[in-house]
Amino acid sequence: MTKVALSWSSGKDSVWTLHLLRQRRDIQIAALITTFNSEANRVAMHAVRRSLVEAQAERTALPLWVVELPWPCSNQQYEDRMRGLCQRASAEGITAVAFGDLFLQEVRDYRVRQLQGSGLEPLFPVWQIPTEQLGPAMIAAGVRAKITCVDPSKLAKSFAGQEYDLGLLQALPPGVDPCGENGEFHTFVYDAPVFTRPIAVQAGEVVERDGFVFADLLPLD
Repeated sequence: MTKVALSWSSGKDSVWTLHLLRQRRDIQIAALITTFNSEANRVAMHAVRRSLVEAQAERTALPLWVVELPWPCSNQQYEDRMRGLCQRASAEGITAVAFGDLFLQEVRDYRVRQLQGSGLEPLFPVWQIPTEQLGPAMIAAGVRAKITCVDPSKLAKSFAGQEYDLGLLQALPPGVDPCGENGEFHTFVYDAPVFTRPIAVQAGEVVERDGFVFADLLPLD
């Protein structure tokens, strides 16, 4: 049995990674790992409120391991904190870390390098699943998500806060990856097969900051 920690962004790809791993008898998921911007108290990059990620973890019945990042955060600071996280994982008998990366080779290579010498094996359960198939498959399986962040240089600002559904996939302009793997957009999942029950949210204020457009998701529970 391989004891695994899962890198958890709060978005659809990490949720689908958990869904696939839970179907394997040789895998035990031990924890979800999320990096937070400590100043904003939100997920780094996705800008999702901490309370919503805690609600996700509660609905997966898994402990949430938080990595606190300063803002601004240098790459060295990020790597130092992740190194500490890896040491904790090894001390608790975890032997692998899973990631929801789809096809960006440079990102995968970086993960592999960062885990070298840590005693932890990198796992990529959704690697190279064709995204034009993956998006509809996740939706069909019951993954429900909203767009939390948009790169306006790649996708119109109006997509921020929208539902990630078949209608949205059909509305994406040519060249935009259906799963946003090139950084076009990021999501927050409020319901999925891996959750015991949905998380009630609504899209709130949309703001532009640091070159990105963010839709603030508000918890309704």
